[in-house]
Amino acid sequence: MELKNSTVLITGGTSGIGLEFVKQLTEQKANIIVTGRNLEALYDTKKQYPKIHIFQSDVSKPNEIEQLYKDVIREFPELNIIINNAGIMRLIDLQDTKLDLENINREIATNLTGTVQMVHQFLPHLQKQKSAAIINVSSAIAFLSYSSAPIYSAAKAGVHAYTQALRLQLENTNVKVFELIPPGVNTNLQNNWVMQPSPGMMMNADKLIEVAIKGLLKNKHELKPKLVSLIKLLSRIAPNLLLKFGHKEFEKFIELNKK
Repeated sequence: MELKNSTVLITGGTSGIGLEFVKQLTEQKANIIVTGRNLEALYDTKKQYPKIHIFQSDVSKPNEIEQLYKDVIREFPELNIIINNAGIMRLIDLQDTKLDLENINREIATNLTGTVQMVHQFLPHLQKQKSAAIINVSSAIAFLSYSSAPIYSAAKAGVHAYTQALRLQLENTNVKVFELIPPGVNTNLQNNWVMQPSPGMMMNADKLIEVAIKGLLKNKHELKPKLVSLIKLLSRIAPNLLLKFGHKEFEKFIELNKK
């Protein structure tokens, strides 16, 4: 996939994985459009990277995606790559009755539904380009549910399955479909967690995106570090062992919530 001179739209591009995409795609000489819900964060990102273009938009809201599409295509008809990166991850006790239905659905609406809606809205335009790509960000959790983050686990498993189906449906078109599959990554997703992850178990975003950029340039459909390949293998040969190992974190989470 050619990145130089491509026009790339990144959802959730103001922090973490998205912001690192901004940095490294800037180094690849791409033209970058960043979207996010927080206008102040968008302005801060613009200060860091003055050449990018920013649009405030929430991928969980269909009307905002429709407006984003109109605004972006009007200004950037050459858009040829979208990166569906916007996401939220929460530690949740499913027996917590204080969570209403809208609240419990937040991660599905952003991580899964948002990805599907972005693709559906922008796909007809991408198909008109000489060369185009869709990059969906899933997670290693797609292969092995993490009981402390059950809704996130379901959403990312959905993104993985959806991306595979999308790739098959578009295999005879000009639109390439990639999936970035991170392991645990040090980002602001964990800022509000009562239980912080072990730093030694987390990957830095810059290293992850280095893997992603190399994979994109070589047209690798799955962009993943070696750790994710190992997790994927272990999820096939010893799934129950890994599930129980991960579930120990949930037990710690419950104890911390009692304090």
